[in-house]
Amino acid sequence: MNESEILPQIDRHCTDVLGEVGGPAMAALVRRGHTIAPVGGFDVPAGRSHLGGSPQLEPGTPWPEVEGIPLSLLAVLDTGALAPWLGGDLPVRPGLLNFFYLDPDLPWSEYKHIDTEAPSAWRVIAADPEPAVSPLAPGAARVYERRAVKADPILTLPGNWEHAVGTLDLGPGKVPALEAMEIRTTWGPSAPDDDKTSGHRAFGWPWLLQGGVVGDGDVHLLQLDSDDHWMWGDVGVLYFTIPADALRAGDFSRAVCRMDCC
Repeated sequence: MNESEILPQIDRHCTDVLGEVGGPAMAALVRRGHTIAPVGGFDVPAGRSHLGGSPQLEPGTPWPEVEGIPLSLLAVLDTGALAPWLGGDLPVRPGLLNFFYLDPDLPWSEYKHIDTEAPSAWRVIAADPEPAVSPLAPGAARVYERRAVKADPILTLPGNWEHAVGTLDLGPGKVPALEAMEIRTTWGPSAPDDDKTSGHRAFGWPWLLQGGVVGDGDVHLLQLDSDDHWMWGDVGVLYFTIPADALRAGDFSRAVCRMDCC
C-alpha cells in the first residue's frame, strides 16, 4: 500500500469534515492495522496466523480454563508477519498471540455463575514461534474449524465514540462524537468503499458497532466479527485490547476482551 499517497487524502478528508483545527488533530490519530480474512485463490497466508483450529503454545503451557471449563481458541496472530507494516505501532514482537474465550454456546446452566466480563473468561497467551507446538484441546473444549488467513495493510482512524475523538477541540459548541460521525475510518486497497463493513481486524483502530472500545493509552489487538463460524451475542463483534505499557512489557495478562452486539 502506498502510504505516502493515502496520508494526504486522510488529511484532506479530516479537514473537510472537521475544519482547519480539528481536521489535522483527527488525522494525527491515524494508526496502521490489518484486515484479516480467510485465504483464497492466490492469497498469501499471514505467516502462521489463523482463525479457529489449535493454539500454538510453548511446550508445557497449560490450556486456559475458568472454573474447570476450558476456553476456546479463537485465533492465532503471527506478529512476525504483521510487524513489517505495523512498524512502531508494534513496540515489541511477541511472536505468536493466542486468543482464547469462554465458548458462548455453552449451556447457560453450566456457566451462569461465571462472570463473563471478568478476565478469567478470556486469555491472550504469547508464544515463541520456534518451540511452539499445537496441543490437542481438552475433550470439553469447543474447537472451531481452522482457517488460514491473509492480513492486508490498512490505515485507520478512530470511530466517533472513541475516547481519543472525545478529547478533540473542534471549537465552541461542537461535540466531537457528533461532528466525527462522517469521518471515514478505514483506508487502503482492502478497505470497504462504504466503510460500513466490520469484518476481522488486527491492530489499528477497530470498527465500532456501538460505543468506544480503545481507552486512553490502549492498543487494539484483535477484532472478530460474527460470521458463519461463530456468533457474538446478537450478531456482535468481539474486541481484544491491551494497555500500551503492558504490550511493551509483554504482559498479556492485562489484555481486555469486550463484546458489543446489536
